[in-house]
Amino acid sequence: MTRSRDRDGRGRARNARPRDAAGRPLPHGAPGVERVPEDLALSPAETVTEAQRLLDSGRPFHAHEVLEGAWKDADDDTRELWRALAQLAVGLTHAQRGNARGAVALLRRGAEGVRLWRVLDVAVPAGLDLDGLVAHADALADDVERDGTCAVTSARLAPRLRVTRPGV
Repeated sequence: MTRSRDRDGRGRARNARPRDAAGRPLPHGAPGVERVPEDLALSPAETVTEAQRLLDSGRPFHAHEVLEGAWKDADDDTRELWRALAQLAVGLTHAQRGNARGAVALLRRGAEGVRLWRVLDVAVPAGLDLDGLVAHADALADDVERDGTCAVTSARLAPRLRVTRPGV
């Protein structure tokens, strides 16, 4: 017997199952980590701050959910940027879970999305370090492709999202 999909009051698909810190679904009723609310609406600056907090906590899947929310809420020239950043976070999630093939694919797709967005010559929101993120994603994808996920350390799962100034 298959279980019907969780739905909200408007009939949209939702996943009410708890998740572990790596974002893997757990059985209904199992204890999991705090979830990102599906209706979370943050400013670009708040989005980056929360995504960084989650990355720093070893939770790239949950950072992806925050970035995905910004992507779905964006109705301006930043929409595709948020999508690419969410893909980078999914790539980090695959790396954390030991899925080298998925990590390489999503890290490269996200980095390419950021590169394509840059040609729009639109102001970069929330102090994002797009050059640093692309370089990080490319280097991690290269290393995982060559060495597998043994190349992945917790520090490599938490790239700096914002430009950092010396001494800060």
